[in-house]
Amino acid sequence: MKYEMMRKLGLVLLITMLGAGLVGCEDEQGPAEKAGENIDESMEEMGESMEEMGEEMEEAAEDAQN
Repeated sequence: MKYEMMRKLGLVLLITMLGAGLVGCEDEQGPAEKAGENIDESMEEMGESMEEMGEEMEEAAEDAQN
């Protein structure tokens, strides 16, 4: 009987914690999140540019050898 009561209490606590976690998630982003996303996008674009530049350098080196 004590085991069943503890099990139910644990289940209630788990559901409560999950519910509180969902309520705490906001759809709106704060300024720090927006800044972080801007930084991520900038870094990704820079990486793509560097990759393209590397490919162009490889092509130029191959053309110079021929």
